[in-house]
Amino acid sequence: MINEALRLIRVFHDLKQFELAERLKVSKSHISEIESGAKTPSLELVDKYSTEFRIPVSAIMFFAEELPAAKRGEKARTMVASSVLDLLGFIERKADANAA
Repeated sequence: MINEALRLIRVFHDLKQFELAERLKVSKSHISEIESGAKTPSLELVDKYSTEFRIPVSAIMFFAEELPAAKRGEKARTMVASSVLDLLGFIERKADANAA
């Protein structure tokens, strides 16, 4: 889930992967691997996203499935995180349709 959240943050700010890679001082292939879910972002990289986009680390980490959570709250957190990503994806598709 965090990979999709990071991708949507990039897309929301209208950046290409190579542009974000330059800003974060990482390779474009690393951004690609993170966004595809092939790699898990390090806390250092999440901190770079936080600084670059002025988003609290805690807000980004909300989407990290690996975070330990209380069993009772885990299902609700996952459902909310999934719903937020669905909404952001909808907004992205709507913007793409309007641009075409």
